[in-house]
Amino acid sequence: MKLYFSILFTTITLLGCKDHDNNTVVDYAYIGGEIINPNTDYIVLSREESILDTIKLDGKNRFIYKIKNIEAGLYTFRHGGEYQMVLLEPKDSILFRLNTLDFDESLVFTGRGDKKNNYLINAFLTNEQEEKHIVRLCQLNPKNYQKHVDSLKSIKINHFKKFDEKHELSTLFKKIVKTNIDYSYYSSKEVYPFIHYGKDKAANLKSLPDNFYSYRKEINYNDEFLNNHSNYKTFLRHSFNNLSLKTHNEHANHELVFNRRSLCYNLDRLKLIDSLVTNAVIKDDLLYHFATHYISKSKNQDNNNAILKSYLSKSKNEKSKQLLTRYTSALNNLKEGNKLPIVNLLDYNNNDIEINTIITKPTVISFWSHNYYQHFKESHYKINALELKYPEVNFITINTDAYGIEKSKKTLLNSRFDFKNEYQFKDPKEGSNVFAVYPMTKTIMLDKNKTIINNNSNLFSIKFEEQLLGLINR
Repeated sequence: MKLYFSILFTTITLLGCKDHDNNTVVDYAYIGGEIINPNTDYIVLSREESILDTIKLDGKNRFIYKIKNIEAGLYTFRHGGEYQMVLLEPKDSILFRLNTLDFDESLVFTGRGDKKNNYLINAFLTNEQEEKHIVRLCQLNPKNYQKHVDSLKSIKINHFKKFDEKHELSTLFKKIVKTNIDYSYYSSKEVYPFIHYGKDKAANLKSLPDNFYSYRKEINYNDEFLNNHSNYKTFLRHSFNNLSLKTHNEHANHELVFNRRSLCYNLDRLKLIDSLVTNAVIKDDLLYHFATHYISKSKNQDNNNAILKSYLSKSKNEKSKQLLTRYTSALNNLKEGNKLPIVNLLDYNNNDIEINTIITKPTVISFWSHNYYQHFKESHYKINALELKYPEVNFITINTDAYGIEKSKKTLLNSRFDFKNEYQFKDPKEGSNVFAVYPMTKTIMLDKNKTIINNNSNLFSIKFEEQLLGLINR
């Protein structure tokens, strides 16, 4: 592997040097790499919302690709259901290696332009870890909390200053790093009232120092440059949660305890997004995120239809509107008390099986995908423990991928899970739509008569075993 990358890097570097020596303008870059445990035989390379190309992997799961007339900026490479960003500028020749079983954590860049991209991926992983720390810090009073998050920001700034002193960095890269630091900091401010202890969120807001949100006057909610930046997207979501809380409190003073599942609050949030965001891509992304999130967790059909109606009146993305309409309809068909819809499965002997024929006692249906490998392992360990504890319940597990029986079989075998009660959707797209599989942690509980008792439970919920006992004692 090291020899292969060394030869490849030398080759593309010499090509770049040749152009440079001839004093020609270098307006292209190379990207290549190797995928360990690939889910498909290709990657998809995109720039903003446009797909540049679908790049086939060779027999050793490697590829090399030349981007002509390159526009400096962040590009997205996707494999299976996972994706990550890479910063590409003229003269770059980036190589990466990743393992799909540990996608982000395994990603390492080499080649010309590697240092800036390794810096960005490490910053991304640091932010993920920091989010867990922020949850604990949010229990501090506002003054002490601000002191801690200010300190975290200062550490990042000082770290980047040292990095800047060692390397020759482009203006674009510096701008991206500053953006990541700033919006990570802003997000930590926006989540505070929601995570801070106490149910009176209006009181939490009133207790904040006057300058706590002073940065808001500089925020552009329609920043096209930041559209694909994860920290900017995260900030926008947290910010609209917070801004909507203030709007909601102005006409919901009767609510002593804030309920973020309140229909009124969620409609207020969609309305506020519609009024503040004019960039079509950013607006549609926010509207779809919040509408889908609400509907996926709601069991009230009327409320779901109200959120859908509001979303459809504001979104201009026809594809997303069709997806959410279909998803809402599927959830409504899975209403508690209804019979389970008929879907065909494949077992790991490739037998075609109608799902209703294998439900003969209280049953829990859960799902997994290679795109969420950690969930795959943790959910199977959890189910194994529950099967021993509740032998009167049948636990059916369905893989939702379209990669074929052999790949899932290999994954199960490598993790030492057997094939008992393991299936795949015969038609993954149809099956996922009919069972409204979102989020992946979703489970469906049925009684012995194939009647839906709970259409949206969660294996990892603290209430799950209580719900399980309720199913058994019906």
